[in-house]
Amino acid sequence: MSSKTRTALAAGVLAVALGLGATVQASAGIPRSVSGKPSDDITRIADFYGAYIDAVTDEDSGGLGAALRGHYLTAAFQKELNAWEEKNHANGVLRAQNVPLAWKVTDNGAAGHTEAVITLTWSRSSTTELVVDMARDSHKIFRIAEKGIGGKSIGGK
Repeated sequence: MSSKTRTALAAGVLAVALGLGATVQASAGIPRSVSGKPSDDITRIADFYGAYIDAVTDEDSGGLGAALRGHYLTAAFQKELNAWEEKNHANGVLRAQNVPLAWKVTDNGAAGHTEAVITLTWSRSSTTELVVDMARDSHKIFRIAEKGIGGKSIGGK
């Protein structure tokens, strides 16, 4: 076994023992990968949330958040989102006043359009789940809510 392999293995064992998971492993040189494709709506939703959260985290000095909304959201939904934000004094995409530490996108399975559950992580013990609906023909988000269309709970429960 090479010294690099022993170091990575030791880091992995230490990570499990300390509960640090991928954080220690990534710093030990084990590569990670993320993939996607523009024809896949779940990838598009994940791309939007990743870029949007980056823009908000970076305080959006260049107007990137607005540009991302213009690219990924329908015009009608942008107006609806602006009204929601006025009423709730929060970011409508995130449904919060602050920025999450992490996010995850999961296909929620829907007929006629793409529906995804977005899990936003605020701390070790605090997450929020949102439902994001995207039209398959235009690849545009037309809805972000706390429940699925028709009031269906997340995950079809």
